[in-house]
Amino acid sequence: MTHDMIDRLIERLPVTPHILGRERYFNSAVLVPLVDRDGEPHLLFEKRAEGIRQASEICFPGGMHDPKVDTSCRETALRETMEELGLTRERITVLGRFDTLVASIGATVDAFLGRLDIRGLDALSVNTEEVAQVFTLPLSFFVRTPPETYMVRMVVEPCYTDRNGNTVVLLPAKDLGLPPMYHKPWGKARHRILVYKTDFGVIWGITAEIIHDMVTRINRPDEP
Repeated sequence: MTHDMIDRLIERLPVTPHILGRERYFNSAVLVPLVDRDGEPHLLFEKRAEGIRQASEICFPGGMHDPKVDTSCRETALRETMEELGLTRERITVLGRFDTLVASIGATVDAFLGRLDIRGLDALSVNTEEVAQVFTLPLSFFVRTPPETYMVRMVVEPCYTDRNGNTVVLLPAKDLGLPPMYHKPWGKARHRILVYKTDFGVIWGITAEIIHDMVTRINRPDEP
């Protein structure tokens, strides 16, 4: 029986590794849209509308992966882009994908590079309930402009005090017999925050990480 269990386990190990516990994360996907302006590649950005989550922040088109609607994260990125920008699928060409980003906030982001077949931003029919503004910036701007780097401190809290002054225990570390260091907040690890300052506002966080990854790949020397 023991050997049969090991054989079953080996048979069910993934051929291509995935993200362990992905179902516990907020899974999302974005499109990194390229548009041609005056013969130069630009990145298209959205500024999120007031009244929605992360209002006024600059981002790429995208949103939550819905397994009931989307057959893949690629389809999520396409669906959200079509809904937010008012484009048909025929006007979007997916050129490739980036690595999955696992964010410290408990989210995964699958980013896809795409080209929009539009002559100008007036070709878009923007969903104003979600998008306050659409603009583009030359890709060359990011290639020649390194981001500013800041740090935040990440702390794990096994318990906390709510707004009414009550202690809420999430992990009863003491009762479980865990070492004393886990009876109170622990961690204090630092997490990098990248920031690009633009004429349209600050681009930071996950969007900045995706841009930085793009630029790193562009600048990487060719392998011999």
